[in-house]
Amino acid sequence: SLVLTNETDHQALLAIKDLIQGDPLGALSLWNHSIQFCYWLGVSCGRRQQRVTILNLSSLTLVRRYISPQIGNLTFLRRIDLGNNSFHGEIPQELGKLFHLQYLQLLNNPFQGEFPTNLTHCSHLRYIDMRGNRLGGKIPTELGALSELMSLKLSNNHFTGTIPPSIGNVTILSLLGLMYNN
Repeated sequence: SLVLTNETDHQALLAIKDLIQGDPLGALSLWNHSIQFCYWLGVSCGRRQQRVTILNLSSLTLVRRYISPQIGNLTFLRRIDLGNNSFHGEIPQELGKLFHLQYLQLLNNPFQGEFPTNLTHCSHLRYIDMRGNRLGGKIPTELGALSELMSLKLSNNHFTGTIPPSIGNVTILSLLGLMYNN
């Protein structure tokens, strides 16, 4: 079986960087072997195991066709913020492997496709913000299984159909943003 280590995290971050097509601010220029990856811009690690717990690349004007599926190997991630960039394509189903994930912010990118239903495997999700993308299809009924979800923002997309009744099962949900959809 595959053992995931902090070297796995290092390789996953490099795979994420390799798919960046544009970095006009040079934000990822230090993402190399000159310093340990826990000190790279936008990366935070846990003290004990030196595993990536936060990936915050928001508002860096990064351009890429899609997010590398290698992001699913960052198994200690608790927080992802890729908002306000130009990430295209579909949101990878591999995010569903991030069982510790609590905070997912992908707002204001031109992501396409449907809501990644594998995210419902991330049972600790508390905050999802995917406003301002090009996501479509139906809002998945599986979201009702995320019992710790407090905020779900899916406004300004292309979702169709009705609001799934299962959303009512999330009793601590205090913010639900679905406006400007179909």
